Amino acid sequence: MRIVDFHNHFYPPAYIDALRTDPESAVAVTTDPNGNPVLHSPGDSNFAIPPHRDIDVRQQVLEDEKIDTQVLTFTSPGVHVHPPGRAVVYARLVNDALAAIVRERTGRFTSLATLPLNDPAASVGELERVMDTLGFPGVMVFGNVNGVALSDRRYWPLWEQAHARNAVCYIHPTHPLGVEAMGDYWLMPLVGFPFDTTLAAASLVFSGIVERYPNIRWVLGHLGGAIPYLAERLDRGYRAFPTCRANISRPPTDYLREFYYDTVNFDVAALRFAIDFAGVDHILAGSDFPHQIGSLRLMVESIRALGLADAETAKILGGNAEGLLGI
Repeated sequence: MRIVDFHNHFYPPAYIDALRTDPESAVAVTTDPNGNPVLHSPGDSNFAIPPHRDIDVRQQVLEDEKIDTQVLTFTSPGVHVHPPGRAVVYARLVNDALAAIVRERTGRFTSLATLPLNDPAASVGELERVMDTLGFPGVMVFGNVNGVALSDRRYWPLWEQAHARNAVCYIHPTHPLGVEAMGDYWLMPLVGFPFDTTLAAASLVFSGIVERYPNIRWVLGHLGGAIPYLAERLDRGYRAFPTCRANISRPPTDYLREFYYDTVNFDVAALRFAIDFAGVDHILAGSDFPHQIGSLRLMVESIRALGLADAETAKILGGNAEGLLGI
């Protein structure tokens, strides 16, 4: 069975190098005792170990772990934490680097682009460039943009263009609202990230974005946060509150079951619950590699532990991603 890892993260070396010399950068770079760059953004820091930034090291790990293909994506906090003018420059730099890797290592990697989301007009231009010129199948966006919801009207032109291109739009969490209460015990990534994804997805549905632009193929990271677990409650809101029916013609669950969900939750019971909710055809293998709480091994082991028929296991391990991305 082919294995496609949909959820993982990469820092192009050119991005890290640019941060070191940019006085306008909102991300500071230091070096840890092992020589790894450490990227510091408000409320967070990321240790860029070799697989984060060295594509040769990463490819060797994939070969050792028998992973056929990875869908390369950037990582939190995204380029939108930089001043808008710099965000545009960084988005293009990252996307050009990812596109080069995909060209040079055909079959081993594909990618989703990043956008300068704090500049909505520039985001439309970059979406058009990466899909029409560079051949990306879509983009990874973040659950909020410096506190602004993806459902905000300023992003409607972006969704219109994504709809016109049948884009994959992968929602990955970033600094959630209320992050000031998550400073201890790594609560920001452990609790705040799933919260950010859940809030983003619910808002996109209730606002009517998902209904208005039905050609967008939405993907939620980390098994959708709490979406499968809370979907029934959202449906109750639809029945109880007129504002929850104002922009949509069907209950939220109808739309949310059309989303895709990656398996970066290695609890087998949670995976079964998500499969019951969205169906085998909407589940994508994901590892969160090479972050500290990611694991290529657990990605594969947890999916195989579901005890599904071989054809269903093959869909989750790679077939669904291949179909979604046109691999």
